[in-house]
Amino acid sequence: MGIGQSAVEGVALNRPFWRGKRVFLTGHTGFKGGWLALWLSEMGAKVHGYALTPPTTPSFYEVTRLADRLASSTIADIRDADALRVALLAASPDIVLHLAAQPLVRYSYAAPVETYAVNVMGAVNLFEAVRQAPGVKAVLNVTTDKCYENRERDEPYTEEEALGGYDPYSSSKACSELVSSAYRRSFLETQGIALASARAGNVIGGGDWSADRLVPDFLRAIDAGQTLVIRYPHAIRPWQHVLEPLSGYLQLAEKLHTENGAYAEAWNFGPEESDAHPVAWLADRLCAQIPGASWQRDEIPQPHEAGTLKLDSAKAKRRLSWHPRWPLEQALAATIDWHLAWRKGTDMRAFSLSQIAAYEAARACA
Repeated sequence: MGIGQSAVEGVALNRPFWRGKRVFLTGHTGFKGGWLALWLSEMGAKVHGYALTPPTTPSFYEVTRLADRLASSTIADIRDADALRVALLAASPDIVLHLAAQPLVRYSYAAPVETYAVNVMGAVNLFEAVRQAPGVKAVLNVTTDKCYENRERDEPYTEEEALGGYDPYSSSKACSELVSSAYRRSFLETQGIALASARAGNVIGGGDWSADRLVPDFLRAIDAGQTLVIRYPHAIRPWQHVLEPLSGYLQLAEKLHTENGAYAEAWNFGPEESDAHPVAWLADRLCAQIPGASWQRDEIPQPHEAGTLKLDSAKAKRRLSWHPRWPLEQALAATIDWHLAWRKGTDMRAFSLSQIAAYEAARACA
């Protein structure tokens, strides 16, 4: 399945900027963090990772042999302030990218204390370590599209909207946004450190084996010869390939490093509004990719999840010249391609790098 192009040219990543940059990346053993670590290392950055052991078996981190590409990898908890400070000071980074998190809505109902400790105090611990680290110029805190006070409306949310959150996960990420704002204004601005936050949509892509996510659940069902069970088929989400927000993070981090705080604020990185679809729509497209695949609705009562969620990325388009490159149909094709290649025993590091190259070569969506 090929990756197409559209008519609008996107701004290419400034690859020379990243060559030799020292990057401290939390969450590098996770799905998004793994893709970002691979991309950074391929561009020549010296990536120092800090995270727990990979959250799933298999994992993107392991199947791409990512440890071989890193300058260092510290397996430790973001809640351990002392270990975090020691690792960050040893890395002596230019740029800090914070992706470590408890990232699952449903799990947050079962473990609210853990969710707040990781997502809120983890950010506090990181910012405290940054305050003691000479040489850091830019910090990016990755939160979520779910940090907004969801009013179940059809209009996309802009960065100026009220923060909130019904469930502990969403609420904890809104708290992390407030922590970012307070540390930026109270401490980091005066130290010449630019701190921004980034809010992405519902990411898909190869190498995600997380529980309670639509595409990984679908692929697990296919591998097991089972029917996919869906909790909320009518829920609308801003679906996007994982490389879409990661490209935004990279462009934003460069601006934070070079523009003296002019970009130190909150940013949305979502798909075009036309790619915000109901879960059932995505499930139908997934099933169409695999002969015999099917889905059914889960009739068991489920915890509350947002019904409609869309992001407005006009600011990133206007000020960063960032635009989505892969429409959702192409993102789905790339995700299925990755999984099928893994099942065949393909070299998944090389395959992942080839998808990164294809993404960079694509033109941005209109």
